[in-house]
Amino acid sequence: GFNDRLVMSGSMANLMDATSLQQFEELLKNNSKSLTVVHFHAPWAPQCSQMNEVMAELAKEHKHTMFVKLEAEAVPEVSEKYEITSVPTFLFFKGGEKIDRSDGAHAPELTNKVQRLGSGGGGAARAGDVPKEDLNERLKRLINAAPCMLFMKGSPQEPRCGFSRQTVQILKDHNVQYSSFDILSDEEVRQGIKTYSNWPTYPQVYVNGELIGGLDIVKVRDTRRNFNNIDRAAKCGFSRQILEIMNSTGVEYGTFDILGDEEVRQGLRTYSNWPTYPQLYVKGELIGGLDIVKELKENGELASVLKGEN
Repeated sequence: GFNDRLVMSGSMANLMDATSLQQFEELLKNNSKSLTVVHFHAPWAPQCSQMNEVMAELAKEHKHTMFVKLEAEAVPEVSEKYEITSVPTFLFFKGGEKIDRSDGAHAPELTNKVQRLGSGGGGAARAGDVPKEDLNERLKRLINAAPCMLFMKGSPQEPRCGFSRQTVQILKDHNVQYSSFDILSDEEVRQGIKTYSNWPTYPQVYVNGELIGGLDIVKVRDTRRNFNNIDRAAKCGFSRQILEIMNSTGVEYGTFDILGDEEVRQGLRTYSNWPTYPQLYVKGELIGGLDIVKELKENGELASVLKGEN
């Protein structure tokens, strides 16, 4: 009870309980300079009691690291925010930001991460620079692991979010052969792919190593029933790049898949005297292809051109 807590704080000021969202945020804020390890636990789970003992030992050893116990079901605001779906789960924070995650009762992994992440400023950063390259190599290998790759929350048999479930269903409806990767199983991949492909949400669908997009784009393909083109469409990195640039302007636009209509594909080249795709038109006038769009973006003129102001 309360007395125990006081005794505990007295002897080990770096091991505490957080019982509310406010208290949790305070602890993170007050300890933003060093590592904070949060154990999401449940009183009914024996493996949590075992990990609490491991944490108490680690707290003795790592005086500059703050160890926080939080009962997952008692503080749902925090658990939901960080997608805690099982106990025990450990989150690692630095500077108020979540930097790593460990699922399950794995004492060696927890000890290892506390040592690595808590080892202070300069050294850790330099050591961390080396695997960065390996991570990119690993992401590249994962993205190219199958002709069609789905990065999702959970597995096709047990999706862990509604968007992932819908995406799986659409791919299944079209008999698309694909492999999947559960991003909840690997925090490094989960954060890394967002940066790698400049796409902030999941699920993500890749074909031949090229990002097609998320559920909204898969849905658009579904309504047009053009999944048979998924392989060819993805081979055109120029189309994907131009979409990324267009999306960044926030201007609304429509698209036409020239792979779906050979007559239009050949006819438009002659009509506009422009031999390659993609092609961008504003108010019926040809603006150009990817190079011109890139140049307009660099000069800061793209948004006004798209709105037909120039």
